[in-house]
Amino acid sequence: MEQDLNSIRREILKSYDEYGGINHIDGPNLPSRESIIAILGRLEALIFPGYQSDEPLRRQNLSNWLSETLRHTAVDLTTEIERCLAYEGSRRNKQVDREQLWEDAEVLSKEILGAIPHIRELACMDVEAAFQGDPAARSREEVILSYPGLEAVISYRLSHEFSLRSIPFIPRMMSEYIHRRTGIDIHPAATIGDGFFVDHGTGVVIGETTVIGNNVKLYQGVTIGALSVQKEQAGTKRHPTIEDDVTIYSGATILGGKTVIGAGSVIGGNVWLTSSVPPGSRIYHRPSDSRTQR
Repeated sequence: MEQDLNSIRREILKSYDEYGGINHIDGPNLPSRESIIAILGRLEALIFPGYQSDEPLRRQNLSNWLSETLRHTAVDLTTEIERCLAYEGSRRNKQVDREQLWEDAEVLSKEILGAIPHIRELACMDVEAAFQGDPAARSREEVILSYPGLEAVISYRLSHEFSLRSIPFIPRMMSEYIHRRTGIDIHPAATIGDGFFVDHGTGVVIGETTVIGNNVKLYQGVTIGALSVQKEQAGTKRHPTIEDDVTIYSGATILGGKTVIGAGSVIGGNVWLTSSVPPGSRIYHRPSDSRTQR
């Protein structure tokens, strides 16, 4: 057995030399997936206090709970951001000053935590959009506790703060974790306005350069994507703009960086769009053709 294992070890070591592009050896620590998931959970608890507690959260102990949660989250967040900054520096062959990196990571951590009141304001509107937009919703508490669309949107709101600060790894780690949980794929760099509601949600895809206005509602299977996935187009506007008060029904596909869905439009199920439509449009699909009403 020992001889067989030694032979396997040699072959694996040989593969490390032959396929070095997927190694991470002699580099700085990468962010921990488990830690990022735990941080995401704590950030969500700060947004919705009392929803993830084993014991009831009382107003008399709210300040102490908040202080403790902030303290633990700040330390863990700084640790993971510092790892990301260290990797980015080594990737660019920069001289890495770990003490300075820690200070930079602390500043970024404070900025992320300082954004919580603003994210709570947006979350309030997202919860209300879900509650008012779904006749089956019995209460706002039910929406917060059980709706995958809201979970994906709140995770997006948090990961977007990391993306805005060009912190590598963490925003995608958060968004892909929620993608696995909910089946909803929202790129953290997308720009999404107030009162966003994803109903049912499974199979929704929202690309990196998408711009979505206020009070937009999507159903399951909607794709807001790019016409082309060529690597050379990275950094360009590849995904559509969806203006305010638009509803997009299940299975619709809207593609292209120059495509604009005008305010107040309704896009029916299974519609395929690669060009703009004016405000107030009604686009629907028939098996034999597609028609537009204005």
